[in-house]
Amino acid sequence: MSTRSTRSTQPTDPIRLVVIIGSTREGRLGPTVGHWFAALAAGHGSTEVDLIDLADTELPAVHPDWGTEPTPALAELSARLGAADAFVVVTPEYNHSFPAVLKHFIDLHREEWQAKPVGFVSYGGVGGGLRSVEQLRLVFAELHSTTVRETVSFHKVTSDVFAPDGTAHDPEGAAGAAKAMLDQLDWWARALRTARAEHPYSV
Repeated sequence: MSTRSTRSTQPTDPIRLVVIIGSTREGRLGPTVGHWFAALAAGHGSTEVDLIDLADTELPAVHPDWGTEPTPALAELSARLGAADAFVVVTPEYNHSFPAVLKHFIDLHREEWQAKPVGFVSYGGVGGGLRSVEQLRLVFAELHSTTVRETVSFHKVTSDVFAPDGTAHDPEGAAGAAKAMLDQLDWWARALRTARAEHPYSV
């Protein structure tokens, strides 16, 4: 089920960033936040963005045994994760944690996450989804990923936190936080990509 990328890369090659929208709830703000961030990321240096919305995926209801032949839909998702140099998870906060579907998606993969950096864009109430982020850091540490310090968070979020055209009402502050995180992701993605090529990662 696990997929590692075997492509040959150069230090100057674009960073392949997978952005994951982690909510499937009706009325969710995830797509608005995810597409806003993906557009910023696409304009950041030489970054290629692949957007995965979990509401559009066909995940198995039962976690298959490792080594089991994956469904075509899951195999396609695994290949996209395996080809990535970095990830950004867009997550809300539900009951002081992140969505169950996001945990299920993460747990369906293993080697695809290893030795790669992960950033977070969160949204919620007073806490801005940061409790979800702190718990996700523990999950990704177990998966041998490196989470970057900088985050993007939207506090006391409502449906009108973004304008109808998808721009944030505080564009400078939000974009500044996104740039800081993307700068860190770029550094870690290039450093770890080089390290994986020279010394394949093993657990």
